[in-house]
Amino acid sequence: MHTLLEIIKRTTEFLVGKGVESARLNAELLIGHALERKRMQLYMEFERPLTEAELEKIRPLIRRRAQREPLQYIIGETDFGGLRLKVDRRALIPRPETEFLIELLVVRYAGLEAPRRILDLGTGSGAIALALAVAFPLAEVVAVDASLAALSLAQENASKTGLADRVRIFQSDWYESVERSEFDLIVSNPPYLTEAETAQTALEVRGFEPRQALIAAEDGLADLAKILAGAPLYLSGSGVLALETGITQHEKIKVLATNAGFGRTEGQRDLAGRERFIFASRGGFNTSSLI
Repeated sequence: MHTLLEIIKRTTEFLVGKGVESARLNAELLIGHALERKRMQLYMEFERPLTEAELEKIRPLIRRRAQREPLQYIIGETDFGGLRLKVDRRALIPRPETEFLIELLVVRYAGLEAPRRILDLGTGSGAIALALAVAFPLAEVVAVDASLAALSLAQENASKTGLADRVRIFQSDWYESVERSEFDLIVSNPPYLTEAETAQTALEVRGFEPRQALIAAEDGLADLAKILAGAPLYLSGSGVLALETGITQHEKIKVLATNAGFGRTEGQRDLAGRERFIFASRGGFNTSSLI
């Protein structure tokens, strides 16, 4: 009979051999999930022998991770913007880059009138809409997606987080079913990868996450172009459009924004120093305050 620590070590070695990054962390999180223990609780039980029943709970999770299924899909949850969200293959896994976008927006509105009406285009799991609903508690938040599967997940997360009465979720292909009205903030993390870029992503991404949420035509710009072109019709006079983008697209996006009628467009780097975000408005605003 093997102890918990021995199983963690063996699992770590197995996952390393399968090319899994942060193998020890993955092993601890998966074993903790199977045993319903937090990581710190595992440390207190290292010398405890595991029963066969416990090992039977652990093995299928490890097999799935060895096949490079994302850790978040296996566990079924992830943290985002202070919320614990359900995640599965119906939508992309919310990422730290997108979480940083929420932080940037909170900084932008610090000391200013907070947005009262927010639109999240391509909401996926609902992560952006729900995090903004928490950050701006007086705001009315609308979240749309073309995928009914993603919308069902977003609705589950709205209920799970107690925000179902704050966030209105419905199907729309970008602006198609959105009523023409004034939003103070439009946010989107749309598909922006090319087929070639997607082929170069980790197996966890290209093999498991929904392709329609990753890939866009026209060198990854097709959906971004649609969002930019339509935004002025839905933004208030001082409204802001905030986009997560590909890291090589900013110059082309700025041209698209100018053509759409935006008077001010500026880029913002992510925590790794890559050009990741675009902020645009018809009037002027100082995005340098976001740094």
